[in-house]
Amino acid sequence: MTAPVDALERLRAICLALPEVTERLSHGEPTWFVRGKKTFVMFADHHHDDRLAFWCAAPHGAQEELVGEAPERFFRPPYVGHRGWLGVYLDVEVDWAEVAEIVVDAYRQIAPKSLVARLP
Repeated sequence: MTAPVDALERLRAICLALPEVTERLSHGEPTWFVRGKKTFVMFADHHHDDRLAFWCAAPHGAQEELVGEAPERFFRPPYVGHRGWLGVYLDVEVDWAEVAEIVVDAYRQIAPKSLVARLP
């Protein structure tokens, strides 16, 4: 299991490595934005329950698929879940390579095509 500070630092590094991403608090939690405007990832340190997680934009159908396959690792987050956003628990054993893929997918959903084209 990853400690909250370690999880935040690892998630932060993944998010801030993407083109034109900034971080600021939103609703009391670290949140990452594309060009300072559009949210693509939100940290959730026991924000609405007793779990450590993050919420992110997700490709169409990904939320249903991942939550259905592994509900111990993924969930439908409050407020944004109805829009297809994905919740990812960080208080379980975390596959950080998978988290990086999920974050990049979230970025692809929100960022303009010109920024997505800059991804490796």
